[in-house]
Amino acid sequence: MSDPGEQFLRALRPVIEELGATLIPERSARPGDFPVDWQGSTVAYVRNAELHGALGRLLAAVEREIGDPLADMSRDEKQTAVRRLDEQGAFLLRGAVDDVAHRMGVSKVTLYTYLNAIRPGTD
Repeated sequence: MSDPGEQFLRALRPVIEELGATLIPERSARPGDFPVDWQGSTVAYVRNAELHGALGRLLAAVEREIGDPLADMSRDEKQTAVRRLDEQGAFLLRGAVDDVAHRMGVSKVTLYTYLNAIRPGTD
Protein backbone atom coordinates (compact mmCIF):
# COMPACT_ATOMS: atom_id res chain seq x y z
CA MET A 1 0.00 0.00 0.00
CA SER A 2 1.29 3.45 -0.87
CA ASP A 3 1.95 6.09 1.75
CA PRO A 4 -0.87 8.44 2.83
CA GLY A 5 0.77 11.44 1.10
CA GLU A 6 0.66 9.66 -2.26
CA GLN A 7 -2.96 8.65 -1.64
CA PHE A 8 -3.80 12.26 -0.81
CA LEU A 9 -2.18 13.53 -4.02
CA ARG A 10 -3.98 10.89 -6.11
CA ALA A 11 -7.28 12.00 -4.58
CA LEU A 12 -6.44 15.68 -5.12
CA ARG A 13 -5.28 15.37 -8.74
CA PRO A 14 -8.75 15.18 -10.41
CA VAL A 15 -9.90 18.30 -8.56
CA ILE A 16 -6.79 20.21 -9.58
CA GLU A 17 -7.14 19.10 -13.20
CA GLU A 18 -10.85 19.99 -13.28
CA LEU A 19 -9.82 23.53 -12.37
CA GLY A 20 -7.38 23.51 -15.27
CA ALA A 21 -4.36 23.61 -12.98
CA THR A 22 -1.51 21.11 -12.70
CA LEU A 23 -0.11 19.23 -9.75
CA ILE A 24 3.68 19.72 -9.78
CA PRO A 25 6.28 17.65 -7.89
CA GLU A 26 8.15 19.64 -5.28
CA ARG A 27 11.43 19.41 -7.22
CA SER A 28 9.83 21.11 -10.26
CA ALA A 29 8.19 24.02 -8.43
CA ARG A 30 8.64 27.56 -9.69
CA PRO A 31 7.95 30.90 -8.03
CA GLY A 32 4.20 31.47 -8.05
CA ASP A 33 3.29 27.81 -7.67
CA PHE A 34 1.03 27.17 -4.67
CA PRO A 35 2.35 24.69 -2.06
CA VAL A 36 0.25 21.68 -1.06
CA ASP A 37 0.97 20.89 2.56
CA TRP A 38 0.13 17.49 4.03
CA GLN A 39 0.78 16.52 7.62
CA GLY A 40 3.21 19.33 8.23
CA SER A 41 5.29 19.21 5.06
CA THR A 42 5.00 20.36 1.46
CA VAL A 43 4.30 17.33 -0.74
CA ALA A 44 3.65 19.05 -4.07
CA TYR A 45 2.73 22.35 -5.70
CA VAL A 46 -0.22 23.52 -7.78
CA ARG A 47 0.50 25.51 -10.91
CA ASN A 48 -2.36 27.69 -12.12
CA ALA A 49 -3.74 27.10 -15.57
CA GLU A 50 -2.41 29.32 -18.32
CA LEU A 51 -4.83 31.79 -19.83
CA HIS A 52 -4.29 30.20 -23.23
CA GLY A 53 -7.07 27.65 -23.61
CA ALA A 54 -9.11 29.01 -20.69
CA LEU A 55 -12.30 29.43 -22.72
CA GLY A 56 -12.09 25.88 -24.00
CA ARG A 57 -11.70 24.58 -20.46
CA LEU A 58 -14.67 26.64 -19.27
CA LEU A 59 -16.83 25.41 -22.16
CA ALA A 60 -15.87 21.79 -21.53
CA ALA A 61 -16.70 22.14 -17.83
CA VAL A 62 -20.13 23.60 -18.59
CA GLU A 63 -20.83 20.84 -21.11
CA ARG A 64 -19.89 18.22 -18.49
CA GLU A 65 -22.04 19.94 -15.88
CA ILE A 66 -25.12 20.14 -18.11
CA GLY A 67 -24.48 16.83 -19.83
CA ASP A 68 -24.69 17.87 -23.48
CA PRO A 69 -22.52 19.60 -26.07
CA LEU A 70 -23.42 23.30 -26.33
CA ALA A 71 -24.93 22.86 -29.80
CA ASP A 72 -27.26 20.09 -28.59
CA MET A 73 -28.58 21.94 -25.54
CA SER A 74 -32.15 23.15 -25.27
CA ARG A 75 -32.81 26.87 -25.06
CA ASP A 76 -33.10 26.67 -21.27
CA GLU A 77 -29.86 24.69 -21.03
CA LYS A 78 -28.08 27.24 -23.23
CA GLN A 79 -29.29 30.02 -20.95
CA THR A 80 -28.01 28.06 -17.95
CA ALA A 81 -24.68 27.53 -19.73
CA VAL A 82 -24.40 31.25 -20.49
CA ARG A 83 -25.12 32.05 -16.84
CA ARG A 84 -22.40 29.63 -15.66
CA LEU A 85 -19.90 30.98 -18.20
CA ASP A 86 -20.68 34.55 -17.18
CA GLU A 87 -20.25 33.68 -13.48
CA GLN A 88 -16.82 32.28 -14.30
CA GLY A 89 -15.76 35.35 -16.27
CA ALA A 90 -15.68 33.66 -19.68
CA PHE A 91 -17.04 36.71 -21.48
CA LEU A 92 -14.16 38.84 -20.26
CA LEU A 93 -11.93 36.93 -22.67
CA ARG A 94 -11.42 38.49 -26.07
CA GLY A 95 -13.54 36.84 -28.76
CA ALA A 96 -15.54 34.76 -26.28
CA VAL A 97 -18.95 35.96 -27.46
CA ASP A 98 -18.19 34.95 -31.04
CA ASP A 99 -16.73 31.60 -29.99
CA VAL A 100 -19.55 30.71 -27.61
CA ALA A 101 -22.27 31.77 -30.05
CA HIS A 102 -20.65 29.66 -32.77
CA ARG A 103 -20.32 26.60 -30.49
CA MET A 104 -23.95 26.98 -29.38
CA GLY A 105 -25.23 27.42 -32.92
CA VAL A 106 -26.87 30.75 -32.09
CA SER A 107 -26.31 34.29 -33.29
CA LYS A 108 -24.37 36.86 -31.28
CA VAL A 109 -27.65 38.76 -30.89
CA THR A 110 -29.22 35.70 -29.25
CA LEU A 111 -26.22 35.27 -26.96
CA TYR A 112 -26.38 38.92 -25.94
CA THR A 113 -30.11 38.44 -25.26
CA TYR A 114 -29.23 35.59 -22.87
CA LEU A 115 -26.58 37.77 -21.20
CA ASN A 116 -28.93 40.74 -20.86
CA ALA A 117 -31.52 38.50 -19.21
CA ILE A 118 -29.08 37.47 -16.47
CA ARG A 119 -27.34 40.83 -15.97
CA PRO A 120 -29.60 43.31 -14.20
CA GLY A 121 -29.64 46.82 -15.65
CA THR A 122 -27.93 45.98 -18.98
CA ASP A 123 -30.94 46.36 -21.23
